[in-house]
Amino acid sequence: MHLLEQLIDIFARHGYASVFIALLLCGAGVPLPEDITLVAGGVIAGLGYANVHVMVGVTMVGVLLGDASMFLLGHHFGARILRLRFFAWLLPPARYARVQQKFERYGNRMMFVARFLPGMRTAVFITAGATHRVSFWRFLLLDGLAALISVPLWVYLGYLGADNRAWLATWIHRGQGSLWIIAGALVLLVPLLWWRHRRRERCNDEGD
Repeated sequence: MHLLEQLIDIFARHGYASVFIALLLCGAGVPLPEDITLVAGGVIAGLGYANVHVMVGVTMVGVLLGDASMFLLGHHFGARILRLRFFAWLLPPARYARVQQKFERYGNRMMFVARFLPGMRTAVFITAGATHRVSFWRFLLLDGLAALISVPLWVYLGYLGADNRAWLATWIHRGQGSLWIIAGALVLLVPLLWWRHRRRERCNDEGD
């Protein structure tokens, strides 16, 4: 919670711009937890320094722009990006290979799930761009759908717990677990719904 209090102090003094910049840094792989950053943005709204609904919009744009930047860097430079010192540290060859294997196994679902993987998010987005496994617009759609779940949840949680930090700390931990459950359920549910849709189409074609 010490980091949360530090971010609240900075954001309260500098407003939306500081939250936006912090989220860009999160997207770039700087070791700053995105969920805590979003909660801090919600807290300053709860304390009267910002409008919570505007904060949700600002944080959505910040999150998606940070993610898209990493994807486009990977797409433009390809595997050459790993020669740059920062990205070589962030994504060493062994980790790059593991992320590629996950794409082979899970396909585009990785783009959705990555939003709920704090330690893997940036690596997944860079790899997706570098390997050209997914178009930019599909990436933005999948990442955006996941962000629509996670971003408002954290911001509104901070807003509701602005005056009760003990309650907020409890629900931050519960929220982290809940997002894993939601993401896992959606990863299982979406392929099932797609399979049922395709099966229904085949049955209709055979009926005709």
